[in-house]
Amino acid sequence: MSLTRSPASDTAAPARTQAVHHSLPLDQIIDTQRFPLDDPGFQAQCRDALDSDGVLSLPGLLLPETLQALVREAEAGEGGAFFASSSHNVYLTPPDPALGEDHVFNRQIISTKGCICDDQVLEDSALRQLYNSPVFKAFLCAVLGERALFPYADPLSSINIHFAPEGKELGWHFDNSEFAITLLLQRPTGGGVYEYIRDLRDAERGEMNFEGVEAALDGDLAPVALDIDPGTLVLFRGRNALHRVTPTEGDVTRYLVVLAYNGEAGISLSETARQTFYGRIT
Repeated sequence: MSLTRSPASDTAAPARTQAVHHSLPLDQIIDTQRFPLDDPGFQAQCRDALDSDGVLSLPGLLLPETLQALVREAEAGEGGAFFASSSHNVYLTPPDPALGEDHVFNRQIISTKGCICDDQVLEDSALRQLYNSPVFKAFLCAVLGERALFPYADPLSSINIHFAPEGKELGWHFDNSEFAITLLLQRPTGGGVYEYIRDLRDAERGEMNFEGVEAALDGDLAPVALDIDPGTLVLFRGRNALHRVTPTEGDVTRYLVVLAYNGEAGISLSETARQTFYGRIT
């Protein structure tokens, strides 16, 4: 569901560019008139929408000048992105030989993208200021039902910018985490469409719904396409929703920011996952 409203520290890695600007207040980063993040009524609206639909879209959250600055930052950082192609099943788990090669649990999906990590994001970037904003984190807690949110303890995983030039895609999968928070900065010329099928499994009960997943992968279940414009914040519950991003088309790269938090302090992404997704551990 899309909602708008009428007016009512880590040690920096060598790759990180040093700050050259003053910090900006939140109302110079996002449209606080349309999106009063600290208003309990607005928080309740957003929470109800996420609980009802499994997705919350806030189009136009970023101010135009913020969006332009972040696109320039992404363009400047793209040359330092780590690009990888990975093969995985939709459950993001190792295969199970006991089920046989043809079982949907062992069917391999391809995901391809580039990524720059938290230690490559500008120290004074609006992304970092938004990520660390107490008002923004309090809003997320109210909507997501979390008591507190913490950054990753490792230096790579908290803020990521994903790059999808022509032909790159994110294959069908379920998330391991309870929620995902993203900001789209730039749409590709074509493709790059976010598609999902809600409630296709029940991870909490261990119900993997092999039959339904196979139907989805075979194209027998129609997904919902989420139309996202640049500057849109999306909160998504993907643990039980199968989802993907279709291959990009054309010469305009898709830029997507992932803002990653944990419900507990001191958690790091595993070294194996960091090596796979980022090409390095630190």
